[in-house]
Amino acid sequence: MTDTTASPFTAFLRVVELRWLLYLAGLICLFWGLAELADEVLEGETRSLDRDILLALRTPGDLSDPIGPGWVEEMGRDLTALGGTVVLTLSTLLVSLYFLMRHRISSMLFLLASVGGGIALSSLAKAAFDRPRPELVPHGSIVHTASFPSGHSMMAAVAYLSLGVLLARVQPRRRLKVFILCVAVTLTLLVGISRVYLGVHWPTDVLAGWLAGAAWAALCFGLAQLLARRGHVEPENCDPPDDP
Repeated sequence: MTDTTASPFTAFLRVVELRWLLYLAGLICLFWGLAELADEVLEGETRSLDRDILLALRTPGDLSDPIGPGWVEEMGRDLTALGGTVVLTLSTLLVSLYFLMRHRISSMLFLLASVGGGIALSSLAKAAFDRPRPELVPHGSIVHTASFPSGHSMMAAVAYLSLGVLLARVQPRRRLKVFILCVAVTLTLLVGISRVYLGVHWPTDVLAGWLAGAAWAALCFGLAQLLARRGHVEPENCDPPDDP
């Protein structure tokens, strides 16, 4: 006798793959974490932690001097530039040009839309929260916008994770895929850490930027996978042969 109670569940598992369930669970966790963090910041619950971390990165008795030798501070400025508008715009345009040369027009357009959407979301979030920049320590970099979330951290996550995923998709070897994704994650983390080190962001600003950027990049990746299944975005390893 057939167990009819198991049929709907079995049919569901046949339609929805396990990896998509894991993807959705991860996406929900990112958005939930961002919402919880934003709530804590608005209620002022993170103020003490933010203050302690920021002061721990300054030389005792001289809040204008970050800990470590001078070359570390200079390196922090170089790293923070990797999340700036100029670097991210150039990186996005160069990779878009690469996709264009490989005749991957849909991937190019999707990348531009992903990064462009991230910029818009970052600006809207800053305007909505309008959190003041840290005044506890002197800033080691020029700032023009509100503090929450960190725009550099968010856009580094959006741009580098999106670029990493799109570049990894066209690599035939698994090691290359892993290497590219590790580089993308490392760059994202370094940009965020440099913002706190330079005193231009509270630690929770950076954490929110990472969460928001990763969530948006993951959402875009999921959409790209769905479009690839329907033939609107090129699937993995579908590059045409090189021109003679």
